[in-house]
Amino acid sequence: MVAKKSTTGARAAGHAAPVPPARTAAATAAPDELAVRPGEEPWTAQEVEDARAELSSESERLRVEIHAAEEALNGLMRDSADGAGDDQADTGTKNITREHEMALAENAREMLYQTERALDRLEAGTYGVCENCGKPIGKARMQAFPRATLCVECKQRQERR
Repeated sequence: MVAKKSTTGARAAGHAAPVPPARTAAATAAPDELAVRPGEEPWTAQEVEDARAELSSESERLRVEIHAAEEALNGLMRDSADGAGDDQADTGTKNITREHEMALAENAREMLYQTERALDRLEAGTYGVCENCGKPIGKARMQAFPRATLCVECKQRQERR
């Protein structure tokens, strides 16, 4: 069996990528200071609040999902300790179920990390700025995918690799 690379392990060990600095003051960015592409209307206070509310709601949902997955995983670990009398198929099924629950929890943790980073970027005033090239990601893209960190061009280059 091949071990799956953990995407949150390095962050948990203190190696998280920092939120790009946008300003020296700790003040929350004004909506009209957030990046937009040429030709786009500036962010309104309501749009920023909607994005913040969506991200906060998603963060809470993911926390509940992670807790449920961890509880299910704890139950599976307790059940797997008592494998006396299990045949190979039962053992295999338990292993697959446990790995599936672990993958779900890891995916939820990764999404939670991305969501919290988006909230941090919103507060820092770097929300909507591509982490690769520094150009605006685009308001429409941010509204469709609030956790986006790359503009369309950089994302396409990344996916081609």
